[in-house]
Amino acid sequence: MPSMHLSQIRKWFLQSPPVEWAIYQLRELLIGALSQGPIPQHVAFVMDGNRRFARSHQIETVEGHNLGFEALARILEVCYKSGVRVVTIYAFSIENFKRSRYEVDALMSLAKLKLTQLAQHGDLLSRYGASIRILGQRDLVKPDVLEAIDSAMELTRDNGDAILNVCFPYTSRDEMTTAVKGVVEEWVQPKRSGRDGSGAGRGGFSERSIERNIRNRHLSTAVERTRARSPSSAATSDTDDTNTTTSSSATTLQPSTPPELLLPGADDKPTGAYEYPDPEKITAATLDEHMFTAGMPPLDLLVRTSGVERLSDFMLWQAHQDTEIVFLDCLWPEFDLWTFLPVLVEWQWRRRKDGVRVVEGPEIGKGAGRRKKKKIR
Repeated sequence: MPSMHLSQIRKWFLQSPPVEWAIYQLRELLIGALSQGPIPQHVAFVMDGNRRFARSHQIETVEGHNLGFEALARILEVCYKSGVRVVTIYAFSIENFKRSRYEVDALMSLAKLKLTQLAQHGDLLSRYGASIRILGQRDLVKPDVLEAIDSAMELTRDNGDAILNVCFPYTSRDEMTTAVKGVVEEWVQPKRSGRDGSGAGRGGFSERSIERNIRNRHLSTAVERTRARSPSSAATSDTDDTNTTTSSSATTLQPSTPPELLLPGADDKPTGAYEYPDPEKITAATLDEHMFTAGMPPLDLLVRTSGVERLSDFMLWQAHQDTEIVFLDCLWPEFDLWTFLPVLVEWQWRRRKDGVRVVEGPEIGKGAGRRKKKKIR
């Protein structure tokens, strides 16, 4: 209880007009100084410690989550004011569905409330031109929560200067699985090639293409075996073999016929009108285009509070060799400018020291690491 009284006294002192004005001026000065240097374009937060904060301060768990939302609003303003383009927060994991039904329903109701508050907090999002995007599996969400999601996205869809990604419900493994499915669905669709058939690949993932290749291989093997068993038969009946080969070539697909020159329809007629994309042309950039964060800057900084040092299946694909991963001992409701400021200053110092360039485009090498750097030569 004494700690609670001290907290109330501290809150009353900080809310007095002279102190508020002084803190505001100092805060604006620090943010302005930060914006003069390199700024991370994409920052992600694992907001951990709301329940622990509530237990340690002997308050209700819901109140702990409410204080966590207030901390989020403070940090969003710092990020957008300093020049961060994209902020991604981990709001709800798919793994949370493994908990009891009572807890899942409570988390869903809380998520609905927070999304509604985010949408109604329009002065902050509109001031910095930030739009809300939901990253995750919509089919796992209840209809009333979906309504709150759509409402939040609709209210901010015209904002184009910054982005707030709310991962809900989300895991990185599910995101990568969804991306792979999207690539496969795109690659099995035949595409029209040029008039000369140029650019045709060696066949895609289509069932007909795979079946055709298997048949051709079996046919080629059978022909070779037949020739090996009767090597003299072709010499004794040249005229008959010539007629047989001529008539069969008009109706039978030869093993040497390229399978990609066939239409995907019912008739296997040689043509160069359609092609299947070559699977060997799939790269990391191809998967990037199918991720939930497609077109966004690469992840520069990932912060997790509460002292827990794990990623919890969050942003595993987006974490590349230049991503700074920082674990802080403070709980999320305690996270503010004064805690975030040393993290940004250290990030800028390491960027200047190692000569790492802040990349704004979506293409960058993939990997994962903690405080790993890449020098520009």
